Amino acid sequence: MNGLRALTAALAACAALAAPNGPPAAGVPPAGQAQAPASAAAATNDPAATDWSVAMTDSTMARFTPARIGGWSYPVGLYLYGQYLVYQRTRDPKDLAYIKSWVDRFVDSKGAIGQSFNSLDSMLAGRLLVIMHHETGQAKYRTAATRIRDRLATYPRTSDGGFWHATADSRAHQLWSDGVFMVNPFLVEYGREFDDAAYTDDEATKQLVVYGTHLQRPNGLLKHAYDESKAVSWADPSTGLAPEHWCRAVGWYGMAAVGVLDAVPANQPRRARLLTILRNLAAGIERAQDPATGRWFQVVDKGSRSDDWTETSCSSMFTFTLSRAVERGYVDPHYAAVAQRGYQGVLARVSLGADGRTELSDISIGTNVGDYAYYIGRTRAVNDFHGLGAFLIMNEQLRRTVNGGPPKAGE
Repeated sequence: MNGLRALTAALAACAALAAPNGPPAAGVPPAGQAQAPASAAAATNDPAATDWSVAMTDSTMARFTPARIGGWSYPVGLYLYGQYLVYQRTRDPKDLAYIKSWVDRFVDSKGAIGQSFNSLDSMLAGRLLVIMHHETGQAKYRTAATRIRDRLATYPRTSDGGFWHATADSRAHQLWSDGVFMVNPFLVEYGREFDDAAYTDDEATKQLVVYGTHLQRPNGLLKHAYDESKAVSWADPSTGLAPEHWCRAVGWYGMAAVGVLDAVPANQPRRARLLTILRNLAAGIERAQDPATGRWFQVVDKGSRSDDWTETSCSSMFTFTLSRAVERGYVDPHYAAVAQRGYQGVLARVSLGADGRTELSDISIGTNVGDYAYYIGRTRAVNDFHGLGAFLIMNEQLRRTVNGGPPKAGE
């Protein structure tokens, strides 16, 4: 195939982008890098012209080779999905070749993949398997992706059918808002690619409705998690709910909801219920937006507290969710202005460093379920993959829908 030949030819370009030293921790750039990517370096002289998606993907590929960016995990999978969205616009073959090189670390020529898929987190990167099949036609990617689809047949569930966050004892009987993005977008994309939509659309909408029914509160926002057994320490003994609305958990749900609505047909039986959940969520997101910055707080509904802080990954997720929901007619058009304020707020957190590479700040590192103090005390990282992936998803949406093209960072 012509696309496959182009991918093969571009693999060498990926190596040329990579820094000579391996990364310290995933998502944190090593200090003292020498040569900046050409797109980011050129933008230094004209920040208004910066294509932040291209600058960010070039910067990340320069920091990490496909072999050193990290293992099979949802943060890396999220980032690479964002990179694929950039590729869909630019058609730069090195972007797709980089993703393929990473995926091929885990999938052999027969489609075997060394993953047990005993957590929803482990399933997010399955989207890249579907993408690679779509781009190359190679059967091995379908074989690997089907491992996830088949695993769901025996995956444990709550009594009303919600997938547990993981099979481990510490996650048993629990629904986390995060989990809906880990598996449901994969499901509907798998269904479209492999003519399995009758199953996947039904399952994805069911999961979103079950999770939304348990987790969404009257203010429209979702609690981070629910424990059906009510046995875990963070669970309210009456409701089983976690104590707080953690921003990125809410953001995961919003992005999953619009992604599934985009994929399922208008006559899908749960579509109306899912639209109601999304519209209530949009109202809650609007009420919680920080009027000073346009961003959203780490604990979404407690921004009036002096120690709460605006977090970049969830702000990107909320901005994307509202913009896409307006574009597709799922919510009232006035939310476009809310999304635009969010976009400006997130752009104030991206900049070019002294080396000409992008720096995205104030990203909460990976986070379990906890209380207010736990969330507020999370490390505020730079260039963490949760933030990079969410930024790319948001930026590809907003740079397309905002009149006049993308604004300057920091405006």
